[in-house]
Amino acid sequence: MSHIQPTIDLTGKVAVVTGAASGIGRATAIRFSQAGAAVMCADIDADGAKVTSESINGAGGNAAALQLDVTDETAVKKGLQQTLDALGGFDILFNNAGVGDLSYERTLDVNQNGVYYGLRHGAELLAQRGGGAIVSTASIAGLQGLVSPIDMLEGSQAGMIEGGGIAYIASKHAVVGMTRQYAIAYGQRGVRVNAVAPGYIDTPMTKMIKQDAQIQHEYEQLHPLGRLGQPEEIANAVVFLSSDAASFITGHTLPVDGGYSCR
Repeated sequence: MSHIQPTIDLTGKVAVVTGAASGIGRATAIRFSQAGAAVMCADIDADGAKVTSESINGAGGNAAALQLDVTDETAVKKGLQQTLDALGGFDILFNNAGVGDLSYERTLDVNQNGVYYGLRHGAELLAQRGGGAIVSTASIAGLQGLVSPIDMLEGSQAGMIEGGGIAYIASKHAVVGMTRQYAIAYGQRGVRVNAVAPGYIDTPMTKMIKQDAQIQHEYEQLHPLGRLGQPEEIANAVVFLSSDAASFITGHTLPVDGGYSCR
């Protein structure tokens, strides 16, 4: 299936993408480059971040790689400065790094605190530099409760309120709330703050869905479009929200979910 690439020009802009080693992060880093931006590919997986940056550079773009643990606030702040030093600017932050199958504490640390550190230091630095855009990855789990076909087949929904499951839902709701509050706080300083809320996307994080054909079918049918999404489809939305084409959009969480949230 081909996906239409938006005609958005980000030439001269510098974007930071966290979680850039794979999935939505990698696809979005590539989309930013295709739109003309230089890209800092940041991830705790240093090798994966390097692969993404090398892919961009090999295609004629401009990218660098940075090993970054978003749960380390000092490292997040330092990483933004390293982006300025390496690529000569900082205009866009995509707060994307996230986990979905770890403990309650670790899930909140990455998905909520990691986004908060990006918002806290990214918004202020962008404001000091005259403005810019931040997009964070929320989820349909940040807009409503989740139904798990795996649990349904087992006759229970208890799995969604255990450990990392409930933490994922809580953390993604937090992303939606922080997006709204930072949009209010920084709007008059030229910083737009939005989020995307993906449905179930075909990435390494959802690989367990594809291990069983029946379970995959059940997940696909949760979406009115009848399929899982592709990382490039999220990337297109992120690049749009980061661009001047979305110049009057802030504080919004955009579902990119194949209709999941309209059920």
